Amino acid sequence: MKLPPGPGAAATDIASVVAEATAACRAVNSFSAELGASGSVGSQRLRGRLLVGLATPASARVEALAPFGQPVFIFVASGDDATLLLPRDDRVLEHGKPDAVLEAIAGVPLDGAALRATLSGCGTTAPASEGRSLGPDWRVATEGRDEIYFNREGSSSPWRIVAVVHAAGPSPSAAQARPGRESVAWRAEYRDFQNGLPRSVRLISRDPARFDLRFALSQVEVNAALGADVFKIDIPRSARPMTIEELRDARPGLRED
Repeated sequence: MKLPPGPGAAATDIASVVAEATAACRAVNSFSAELGASGSVGSQRLRGRLLVGLATPASARVEALAPFGQPVFIFVASGDDATLLLPRDDRVLEHGKPDAVLEAIAGVPLDGAALRATLSGCGTTAPASEGRSLGPDWRVATEGRDEIYFNREGSSSPWRIVAVVHAAGPSPSAAQARPGRESVAWRAEYRDFQNGLPRSVRLISRDPARFDLRFALSQVEVNAALGADVFKIDIPRSARPMTIEELRDARPGLRED
């Protein structure tokens, strides 16, 4: 996605732009979908299907399906506590930091709340007081270290969040898992909106060799009841514990082969 460059001019309408663009995603309290995933993490090519369930305030479940048999992995998180089960390897990681665990799997450090915001296309949840205009159909708002790009197809079309650019910076739990290393700069891109929510999501690091992931969302359900049992895993007694370092080295994924 080509984003417009330049400093732009002050946007006096930024509050109304943000409110319009986030009306649908701000109403999302729970979110479930099937994701067709493709792309790469590091040197590994990935392709497959994910089942995702997300709920406020910070609960998540992600299952990476295999062509047959048991899932490649099952990830669940509630608040600041995450568990990852590798059924095929009979390995389990318990009580990890959610963003550090997802970063070890997919390269992107997201906890449950950030994953819900990212997949629902909601880069911000409150009207911004300052923003920039980059022409009649582009606006940019700043939230902390991040920049949120808004676009419309014309004056009669609604504003949408089309990209969120995340600056590199420390992530507390990722820093604990990766001492001495800073999180990478990356961005989310959104297309193919239905009912105000994107059906195509791309997550790409500034250095594409780190990760470049594309998700096609289908069977999307918003605000359906997701019970607490959705965010729990029955861990087999035979499952052997593993560390975040072992997980990163193994990097279980949706390999094309």
